Order: sequence, then structure tokens, then C-alpha cells
Amino acid sequence: MTSPTTHSPPAEIKSRLGAILRSTSGNFLEQFDFFLFGFYATAISKAFFPPGNDTNALLLTFTTFWLGALMRPVGAIFLGAYIDRIGRRKGLIVTLAIMAMGTIFIAVCPTYASIGIAAPIIVLIGRLLQGFSAGVELGGVSVYLFEIATPGKKGFYTSFQSASQQVAIFVAAVIGFVLSEILPADAITAWGWRIPFFIGCIIVPFIFVLRRTLEETPAFLAMKKHPSPSETFAAAALNWRIIFWGMMMVAMTTVTFYFVTVYTPTFGKNVLKLSNSDALIVTVFVAISNFIWLPIGGALSDRIGRKPVLLASAGLSLLTAYPLLSWLVSAPSFSKMMIVELLLSFFYGIYNGAMVVALTEIVPAHVRTTCFSLAYALAAALFGTFTPLAATWLIDRTGDKASPGFWLMFAAASGLVATLTIYRGGKAMATREAVPA
Repeated sequence: MTSPTTHSPPAEIKSRLGAILRSTSGNFLEQFDFFLFGFYATAISKAFFPPGNDTNALLLTFTTFWLGALMRPVGAIFLGAYIDRIGRRKGLIVTLAIMAMGTIFIAVCPTYASIGIAAPIIVLIGRLLQGFSAGVELGGVSVYLFEIATPGKKGFYTSFQSASQQVAIFVAAVIGFVLSEILPADAITAWGWRIPFFIGCIIVPFIFVLRRTLEETPAFLAMKKHPSPSETFAAAALNWRIIFWGMMMVAMTTVTFYFVTVYTPTFGKNVLKLSNSDALIVTVFVAISNFIWLPIGGALSDRIGRKPVLLASAGLSLLTAYPLLSWLVSAPSFSKMMIVELLLSFFYGIYNGAMVVALTEIVPAHVRTTCFSLAYALAAALFGTFTPLAATWLIDRTGDKASPGFWLMFAAASGLVATLTIYRGGKAMATREAVPA
């Protein structure tokens, strides 16, 4: 199978700003829920898992968080093929519906004390639905933004896929801060943690309205032929090397992101023994920092190229991750945590701003959503969403509170090796577009 030929491009998108807001709205909901699950992990562990050992309950909570992420590759394959077949607009509406179901399951689930083992099962089902949807949500949005971008600004446009997530982190952290100020800690642990999840449920209808008015991309409409699911799977299998190295390239960004956002509140409260307010304030500033650096990283890669941006930011992270955390845990304080998290945010923002467009460019155009989503989903499932569990386990096993730095260093090394492999000889790795008979 060869890439489909195209007609003259259809009419351009009427408003690119409007298209960015509509397409990234689902990203907002996804990351809003992901952050809440991480921030309220301690309360969720007490609500839905057997009482007893607090560390075991927290590990079970993060395991549930990770198991949901293992559904991402499944969603990437099946929903990705669906979007490549029927269009970006319709596909993004479907992913939003599935994601909303998962959010509702977690928000209304009774506690372990009320229904026993059924409680963690219901929460797990909710996380599986969220993971299945998230498997293609990021890819679908990234491809959409890539296809509506003006020439020479692909990196800048696609960076708003990740930037929209930072708005979600900001809003969720602000809500958490307000709740921590007006409710006692016992009330938040008992029932207050559900309030932000209910807020997420309330905004779902508004996001549906935005998604329904989304225009299809001219690039998709210009295609003469859209691949069937079997053709999509065949093309993805043929390009497994690109998907693998794309996954390793994404590992750097997804591990760092989940560390500085989802895991930071738990790290601040349980490991560094800082207050809830301190951890949330740091998270708010991290979200702002991410939002600033992401488009800068994308625009910088438009100007000087993807490879140098990726290598520089991954290299800095590799050299500094463990020393930074060692300095932080030696004498924990609010100011030191803020400095360390903002530095990690800088590495993440610059790297990811270039990485998303780089991955979009190297995957085959006719199955772009499937291949992008599969690479991203595998990285998120195997590395990114595993980060809270890995960090908790490393600290518990080694007794070294800075040991999560080794996990960050591994991710940075993966990004370096993948970038050098993909851009070997100064040219991006070539896709294979013809399926042998």
C-alpha cells in the first residue's frame, strides 16, 4: 500500500485559534483527571483499598493508575485506526465520550468500607476507560494541530497539545489549594477529594459542545483514500522501528511530566513532609512554567531544527536530575522544591515542544494518528504513568529519597539515544509506505 495521492487542498480552517481551543479541550479534561488522581492518591488509597499498611495502599493506588495507562496502546491501535479512517473531528468526539465515562465512574464510586472489593474494581474500570481513550487523545490532537499549522510553524502549533494540559494542571491545583484552605484535612480525605472530580464531570457537556463545532482538517479532506483498519495495522507493523524509537524519544518527556505534575504533590507531602499548600503552590508554578516553555521549545525547533533542541534538553536532564534531587532532599524546603521543579519543568517544556512535532513528522502520513498514538501510548504506559509507582518503590526499597532521580536519568538517556538514532546522518528516519505483496 502506498500513501494516497491528494487533490488540491480544500478550504483552509476558518479560525486557527478557535480550532486550537476546540481540539485541545479534551486534553484539558484528560490531564485534569490524571493530575487529580495523583494529587489525591493518599485519599483515594484510603477510600478504595483495604485499610492497614498505608504504603501498600498507596502502591496499589499507583498500580491502578498505571494499569489504566496500559490500556493506552490498545486505544492507540483501535481508536487510532478509527480516526485515520473516519476523520479527526469525529474521532475526537468519540474519545471524549469514553473519557467522560471513566471520570464519572471514579467520581461516584462508593468506598471500600461500603461495598468491599467492588470499590477498587469500579475504580480500575474507570481508569481502564480513561486509558483507552487517552491512548489516542494526545495523538489525535497532535495530528490535528500539525495538519492545520501554517508552513514553518509546525512545532509552535503542535506544542499547544501539551500546553493545554498545563492549563488543566493549573486549574486542578488551584481548586485543590482552595479546598485545602476551606476544608480540614480529615474532611478532604473522607469526601472532599471527590469535589474536583465532580467539577470535571460538570464541564464535560461544555467540552462536547466545543468538539462538535470542530472543523475537519484540510489535509484529511484532501486524501483520495483513507486506509481500512487492516491496512492501518499492516502499515503500523511495517514501521515498527519508527514506532519503537518514537516511544523511546517520548519516554523522556512523559516521565519528566508525570514527575513534575502528578507525582510532585505526593513527593512534597509524603517524602519531603511539606504542607499540602506548599506542594500545590509549586504545582501551580510548574504548570505556568510548562505552558511558557512548551511553545518556546516548539518555535525554537522550527528555527534551528528538532535534533539540537532534543539533544540539548535531554542531555541537561541526564546530567542534573539526581544531583538536583539530592540537593533538595538534603534539607527540604519550599524554596528548594520550587527551584528544582522549575528546572525540571524547563527541561520538559523545551524538549516536549520539539518532540511532539518531531514524532508527528517521522510517522507515515496516511496512518499518522495510529502510529503517533501508539508510540506515545507505549511510552506513557511503560514509562510515564509508571513514574509515581517507580518513585514510590525506589524510595521504599533504597531508603534514598533522591532515588527517583535515577528514573529521570534513565528517561533522559532514552531520549538521547532515540534522537541520535532517528536523526542519524542528519536526516530523519524514513518511513516505509509500501506493504509487500
